[in-house]
Amino acid sequence: MKRKLIECVPNISEGRDTKKINEIASVVETIDGVKLLNVDPGKATNRTVITFVGEPQQVIDAAFLLIQKAQSLIDMSKHSGEHPRMGATDVCPLVPIADISMEETAQWAHKLSERVGNELNIPIYCYENAAKEEKRRNLANCRSGEYEGLKQKLIDPNWKPDFGPAEFNGSVARSGATAISARDFLVAYNINLNTTSTRRANAVAFDIREAGRLLRENNNPAGKLLKDENGEPVRQAGLFKHVKGIGWYIEEYGVAQISYNLTNINVSPLHLVFDKTCERSQARGLRVTGSELVGLVPKKVLIDAGVHFLKKQERSTGISEKEIMKIAVKSLGLDELSPFILEERVIEYMLEDSTKKLVDMNLVDFANETSSESPAPGGGSISAYCGAMGAALGTMVANLSAHKRGWDDRWEEFSDWAEKGIAYQNELLRLVDEDTNAFNKIMEAFRLPKDSDEEKTARHQAIQEATKFAILTPFKVMETAYNSMEVMKAMAEFGNPNSVTDAAVGALCARTAVRGAFLNVKINCGDCQDKDFVNDILAKGQSLVDKASSMENDIMEVTEGKI
Repeated sequence: MKRKLIECVPNISEGRDTKKINEIASVVETIDGVKLLNVDPGKATNRTVITFVGEPQQVIDAAFLLIQKAQSLIDMSKHSGEHPRMGATDVCPLVPIADISMEETAQWAHKLSERVGNELNIPIYCYENAAKEEKRRNLANCRSGEYEGLKQKLIDPNWKPDFGPAEFNGSVARSGATAISARDFLVAYNINLNTTSTRRANAVAFDIREAGRLLRENNNPAGKLLKDENGEPVRQAGLFKHVKGIGWYIEEYGVAQISYNLTNINVSPLHLVFDKTCERSQARGLRVTGSELVGLVPKKVLIDAGVHFLKKQERSTGISEKEIMKIAVKSLGLDELSPFILEERVIEYMLEDSTKKLVDMNLVDFANETSSESPAPGGGSISAYCGAMGAALGTMVANLSAHKRGWDDRWEEFSDWAEKGIAYQNELLRLVDEDTNAFNKIMEAFRLPKDSDEEKTARHQAIQEATKFAILTPFKVMETAYNSMEVMKAMAEFGNPNSVTDAAVGALCARTAVRGAFLNVKINCGDCQDKDFVNDILAKGQSLVDKASSMENDIMEVTEGKI
């Protein structure tokens, strides 16, 4: 059964006192089913971004405890920092991650808001997709005046909190107010400049951010504000939608930064914001020296960036996702201020099942595990691995061809082939463990109780379902391995001629994968009582074996003709 997952990213107004930060963050882990992913403090901003994930109710419980603990440990009347803020827990956004809509996430945001407002007596403003009126969708509006202006804000009927007290009492003077939202994934991203000037950093930020800048007479920064017919200030929009930005000086690093919030990375990707920031900085005599991601990011952000920079270099994008992300890290300068460790900063990696996989083993351990008395991994997993190695060889030839001297005008052609190859490779690597899982499912089904007639019927059905899964898994290996041979054939025919034998060896591996996996299909079919299913899958399997053999012969003929 699929799990509904939401992410919670509270920002607390403490970035210097490690003891307090740890006390606040640690309450998250007291709730079963919630995983604390990241704690990212900033000394200059005096602010810490905390990230955790889980099922909705558990996340709400954890968020409540965190806000309660922050309320008890942080006194906003004594707080100072570079970042805009209005509360001990300044913002607490909920982000849909898996199998949950934004609408449902907003409902959970309201439940949290009501509980915090009623039980902790903290003024709550709901923003973005949880906003109860349009003007409150924008966080900047909700937080206008910051903590110092909160007393006046609370007595303004237009800014009555959505939940909690509308008065600046002793408790609120200490806690401040909190903004709670349901929103899309937000990327908090800072770009470092070779200057100490906040004004220069702001000038670039105004070029980039959606809100742009206020226009003044004669384009003079000190000139009178221009106003429209309604008396409202006139703005010149910035280059990117869904981007908020401001310049500030970070004493800790001794440089000015542009701090961005990217609220829709599909519309305004991080790498494009980075490129334009570089361009606009250079136009002002500045230079971007690196950048900084705050908290965790989806894998997509770094992969999209890595692909972007590889294409700018006219390099193949058909490489592993981690290598692509490493290109992104270096291109964006994400490791300028501190090491950027993918396993600690990419949300998908933090959520990965900690169970040891076969494909995570080194070659020696994998071979030793195979040769042990354990029946798995067996022929099915080995067939999948053979196929993965075949696809890897085909991909290698494509990448070598993309980078071959004198073939610069063909790099995109070979990059496309490399992308196909790496996709086949990744799928076959997944199937290495999937085949072993299929065997384990059969064993689990056989261990089911069989004392009553009902239990016997359920056990029999489970065995048959597991058997079909154990047939379909190696069949998927067959299909994928055969399809991968298109890469080896293409590379043998018109890839780097110095690597034609590598393409041929890849084809031999793929054909072995097809034939080996078919043996598993056939032996498992013997235990399947659905004869129509069996006859169909055996016919399809034999067809794949025949086509793989024919493809192998074609590739070997081409290869032999070139060596």
